[in-house]
Amino acid sequence: MSDVQAPARGPRAYAAFIGIGLLAGLLSGLFGVGGGTVIVPLLVLLLHFDQRLAAGTSLAAIVPTASVGVISYATTGSVAWIPAIILAAGAVVGAQIGTRLLPRISQTALRWGFVGFLVVVIVSLFLVIPSRDAAFELSWLTGIALVGVGVGTGILAGLIGVGGGVIVVPVLMLAFGTSDLVAKGTSLLMMIPTAISGTVGNLRNRNVDLLAAALIGVSACTTTALGAWLATIVDPTLGNMLFAAYLVVIAVQMAIKAVRGRKRG
Repeated sequence: MSDVQAPARGPRAYAAFIGIGLLAGLLSGLFGVGGGTVIVPLLVLLLHFDQRLAAGTSLAAIVPTASVGVISYATTGSVAWIPAIILAAGAVVGAQIGTRLLPRISQTALRWGFVGFLVVVIVSLFLVIPSRDAAFELSWLTGIALVGVGVGTGILAGLIGVGGGVIVVPVLMLAFGTSDLVAKGTSLLMMIPTAISGTVGNLRNRNVDLLAAALIGVSACTTTALGAWLATIVDPTLGNMLFAAYLVVIAVQMAIKAVRGRKRG
């Protein structure tokens, strides 16, 4: 017998979808992330969604959210278009590799490894403050590096369901010397083709609650531009500290999953 519960409905559920969308949109615009790290756990905890259905619904909601975010960042010239396309191409390939590797690799080990990665990033965010004037210099070397980052991001997304922004934003800032605003705008653009590709597959497997995705996505669109605007007026040092706090929450979530997975094992 399946233990997958039917998606929640009714006034409480609709209000929750809108509230989740408003929060996810704000964080998406502020940090350049998709919002899945907010949407998925809240759908599971508040509305008792199945994990796969929550992930598929979140991915569908990210498409309009990221699109509004890209437009918001593009108005200030904070999107590196070609690097974003390179990252997206790598991520689409990497996601396919990740899903194929999924049955062969220990989820617990992967989660602890990702927690370790986040700890390094969090510490680095306090040591390296990006310059708002820094431009992304694209060369053959950086292009190849971007492909590698994209593939690696896609593999992790396929293996443990972590969205690209959590990886791409700090890597662009810390490894490529990109300004925080360009890193966020580029990250959001990279997510769109990846999210569309994943959503098409999830629709085939009926892993998307279309009504929930629409309500969350439309709600998120109303606050994404606000988040992107806040990112431009927040001092880069404070921006790094806020992003580090956001990553701490994600690291704790992942550590809890790793502990639970180990106990089940």
